[in-house]
Amino acid sequence: MKCFELKISSPEGDLFTGEVVKLSLRASGGDLAVMAGHIPFVSYVKPCECCLELPSGEEKRAHIEGGVLTVGKERTILLTGDMKFE
Repeated sequence: MKCFELKISSPEGDLFTGEVVKLSLRASGGDLAVMAGHIPFVSYVKPCECCLELPSGEEKRAHIEGGVLTVGKERTILLTGDMKFE
């Protein structure tokens, strides 16, 4: 599967930077999965469990308290508060 660049940042600094296959979370319009080639957009993110699918097939999960998601042609950025991966 194709990958895309994801950066997750908080006021304390970067929490994740790297290639992922899929990002799943709850946006203002409902549950959302971002994959390579997704149409660019910006959305508010509701408190939810965030899931990253890495190229190795490993999944990383974390609870986030909300934030802002920007999906662009070159990279996707998630701005959030504190987040700890399980």
